[in-house]
Amino acid sequence: MRADAGRIELAGRDVTGLSEVKRSRLGMSQTLQHSSLFASMTAVQTLTLAVQRHGVDGSGGPRISPFPRRRPELRERAQELLVDVGLAGRGDTAVPSLSHGERKQLEVALALACRPTLFLLDEPAAGMSPVERARLVELLSGLPREITVLFVEHDLDLVFALADAVTVLHLGRVLLSGAPADVRASDAVREAYLGAGRREELFTR
Repeated sequence: MRADAGRIELAGRDVTGLSEVKRSRLGMSQTLQHSSLFASMTAVQTLTLAVQRHGVDGSGGPRISPFPRRRPELRERAQELLVDVGLAGRGDTAVPSLSHGERKQLEVALALACRPTLFLLDEPAAGMSPVERARLVELLSGLPREITVLFVEHDLDLVFALADAVTVLHLGRVLLSGAPADVRASDAVREAYLGAGRREELFTR
């Protein structure tokens, strides 16, 4: 969707009107709430395609080749990414055979193949079990600090486990933006989400 107001800058450059492809080349990667993966491929084939497009070293690759097996360095980089996201040994597994959590891990690997400086995630914990959610927190918290991570999430446990800064939206407006401790202590946030309930009910199980 095109912006109808405002301005978006990435590292001082106006990217408001740029295509997704051009934004990606500038270092912006994303994962969506619902998985968008090739069901006909294995995990390593999916990653090899991304590595081939962006290059092993991130400098940009050639046009997509129908014969990626002729370039073993592509598969090697794909295997490295699988290890990085906790999917070692799952490379030859067909995408539909991966669990929901594993598909999310694969999507993170796809984003990392683009060597992003800004990583956007939409509802990354949606539909995850507690075990999968814990694995996701470990994965995201282990990303290099050079990557700025911006995520939208309703799971407050995940938010406070990961976020350095939190912005609370309510009825389409910014209610509060600040450090996690400030959000925890906010009466406005408590009232917006729980009415007259106790603050502890919002931030504890």
